[in-house]
Amino acid sequence: MKRKAAGRNAKKAPPRAASRAGARPKNRAARGRIVLMVGTRKGAWLFHSDAERRRWTIDGPHFLGHIVNHLTLDPRDGSTMLMASKTGHLGPTIFRSADMGRTWTEASRPPAFPKATEGQSAEGKRALAVDYTFSLAPAHPREPRAWYATTSPPGLFRSEDAGVTWEQVAGWNEHPNYWKWNNPDAGTPDGAILQWMTIDPRDPTHMYIVTSSGGVFESNDKAESWRPLNKNVEANFMPGPSPEFGQDTHCLQMHPAAPDRLYQQSHCGIYRLDRPDDEWVRIGRNMPPEIGDIGFPIVLHPRDPDSAWVFPMDGTTVWPRTSPGGRPAVYRTRDAGASWQRHDRGLPREQAWMTVKRQGFTADDRDPLGLYFGTTCGELWTSGDEGRRWRQIAAHLPEIYSVEAATVA
Repeated sequence: MKRKAAGRNAKKAPPRAASRAGARPKNRAARGRIVLMVGTRKGAWLFHSDAERRRWTIDGPHFLGHIVNHLTLDPRDGSTMLMASKTGHLGPTIFRSADMGRTWTEASRPPAFPKATEGQSAEGKRALAVDYTFSLAPAHPREPRAWYATTSPPGLFRSEDAGVTWEQVAGWNEHPNYWKWNNPDAGTPDGAILQWMTIDPRDPTHMYIVTSSGGVFESNDKAESWRPLNKNVEANFMPGPSPEFGQDTHCLQMHPAAPDRLYQQSHCGIYRLDRPDDEWVRIGRNMPPEIGDIGFPIVLHPRDPDSAWVFPMDGTTVWPRTSPGGRPAVYRTRDAGASWQRHDRGLPREQAWMTVKRQGFTADDRDPLGLYFGTTCGELWTSGDEGRRWRQIAAHLPEIYSVEAATVA
């Protein structure tokens, strides 16, 4: 179902973003096998495809019983994997593999806040301890061994040695406004989170982060200082004008071919921002009204800045966090959010009460593009034709927290 843009929140899509960032890159989509890295509530699995992405072999479980919030491959070397894990008495930690998941070693110093110092309680602060690491992000290609980690409570950490040791990023963790921007008692059912780190491919000092109780923040000096970037984004259904901070952005994506274009899926809708503008546009208002624009992930086409996919969930008053009406579907825009098309061929037609979490939806770099998502019901779904048709390649896994795709030789 298509709806024309209308009203102040549905601006006409600008000229194709690639033209503002330079000529559209030639199609150099990789050919090769795909590895899917799947993090779940009770371990991690690797799925390896054949060259045509038709047959899949399963490797796992790895770390059965561990909560694996994120598992990802370093695109800079094509062999190093990092895993954000937590289990029982061992607590939160990072595991590292240099051989595509065959063997693993634990970080000698995982992300951790500094110990409390005298006077903190008198200042109205309190000591923080990492409950879990939520996401892992390779630093800029110019920094080939550097990584960032985001945590709950909202914390930012950096490794200079490919994930072996981690130090806090004081520019965020000790920011004068930290306690104003981050309420550790607010956020998701799993606690307040720093959910996302996005780095400008043109400039390693320019980056964005996302929190569950503050929204989007931007730094132009390699995380030394930060400013909110939430203009025109609703704050958790609060009436009145959008505040400077207080939003819950579920997912932020920067387009790799047009880094001045950002998309976000927030607690209150789908938005697009075209820099240098600072005002977000709610492109989710163009979704079918019976579906709405509430969800967790958003995925971008790596070669088309106007194409994106979302997985809507029921965002009505009780917030059941399930597919609307029990009929899951992926929605795609090809015009930067001016219109959306439903893609559900192959997905269950009824009584499928699932959703897809923030890091549970991803794409490869093939042509046509492959899409992959994992559900809260432990199902893994793939599409080899950019979402038009779907097929299930795994069921009965634990609840899936994250899915990452990489092309390997």
